[in-house]
Amino acid sequence: MTNKESGSNEPKISGKVKSKTFQITSLLSKMAVVYTLLVLFLAVFVAGFILLVMGAINFDFSNSEIPPGVNQPVKLRIIHIILISRAVVGKILENIGICSQVSFVRYMQGRKTLGVDPKLFIKDLWFEKVPVRIYQPKVPSASQRRGVMFFHGGGWVFGSLETHEKLCRSIARESESVVVSVGYRLAPEHKYPAAYEDCLNATIHFMKNVEHYGVNPARMIICGDSAGGNLAAAVSQTLAGRSDLPKLRAQILIYPALQALDFNLPSYQQNRGVPLLYRERAAFYMLQYLNGNASNLEEVLEGSHIPIDIKLNYRKWVSPDNIPEKFKVRGYKPHVLLDCTTEVYETVKRFCEPNLCPLLAEDALIQQLPETFMLTCEYDVLRDDGLLYKKRLEDNGVRVTWYHLEDGFHGIINSFNNEWLSFSSGKRGLDNIMNFLKSL
Repeated sequence: MTNKESGSNEPKISGKVKSKTFQITSLLSKMAVVYTLLVLFLAVFVAGFILLVMGAINFDFSNSEIPPGVNQPVKLRIIHIILISRAVVGKILENIGICSQVSFVRYMQGRKTLGVDPKLFIKDLWFEKVPVRIYQPKVPSASQRRGVMFFHGGGWVFGSLETHEKLCRSIARESESVVVSVGYRLAPEHKYPAAYEDCLNATIHFMKNVEHYGVNPARMIICGDSAGGNLAAAVSQTLAGRSDLPKLRAQILIYPALQALDFNLPSYQQNRGVPLLYRERAAFYMLQYLNGNASNLEEVLEGSHIPIDIKLNYRKWVSPDNIPEKFKVRGYKPHVLLDCTTEVYETVKRFCEPNLCPLLAEDALIQQLPETFMLTCEYDVLRDDGLLYKKRLEDNGVRVTWYHLEDGFHGIINSFNNEWLSFSSGKRGLDNIMNFLKSL
């Protein structure tokens, strides 16, 4: 190769090197930008997460009142902080137009799915257009089994087949019963009486076809917790007057919500700030179920939503006077009766319907109800709903097995097997429910 040829190639080689160098430099610059953005995003995410948790902690300590007698209070605070954080994220997503807060919370509640249970056959079906999940023990039985209709809690707004999956599996396994969990329609999309009608229709369908599932029609039990306890009580009352169906063997009511006339009963005052159900939220959920919104919440809380003459008419059943004195010792002050306007009453007058508030059913109906298991918790705003209904049942000759968790709070039963966030008191309450079921 001549010097002339060699010299002519040098600029070409040099240009290629410079071009390659520029490309590498440009790529590295882009990677640095991407890396910087990722670091910034991660930093913002971590900072946002820390702020979220700190805000939730601050809200919990500012608004919650956890009495010394509550079972494992630190765990309760942790669960409450997780729930607050979830609600805040849902609100943020709602504000930026991604999804509603309710939809997000429901999604987060139902995203955990359990695997195959070696002791149960589990199947999803539809009863009268209502989704249900059936749990049947695999172990052979010499006789027909009990049948348990289960209605989940969640304030008629939340809850699903998934949220109470562990509980239903445990009931089916431990009591060797056939359990039918009902996925009823939720508020605010579906207002009262949608949830009640779904639970009633699913129950009637099952009662008419119990033989297909190896269930003794004389051993049918209805069970529910919180809002589900409300639905269980309402369905039991409806079925009590049905002559075309077998009589229910029992009803199991786990801290049920049973009235909306008085949110100033002793337990509502004493436990107004105790997680997992504040007094304000109890009224909020009831209004969501009734009207699909929380308008007139303040009137409901202060008691100016029902005319005085109607309150006095129901005072024989809904009154602090019917609650044992030992439950009034802790921070209770008698509440002055307030009247209401016609406009407000028109929006909530269905609170006087027993299908919505079972505590208001007539004595003639209460007398026909089956044997009852009632579970109440000391640190629960709904405690007195259960105590008042217990008294009504006993006064009308209905046999009641009552178990009171002295250190319990609302929602504790569904946390009986929540790994490191389990509560010994919840397990104790569930054991008593199982003992009652096995006795039937």
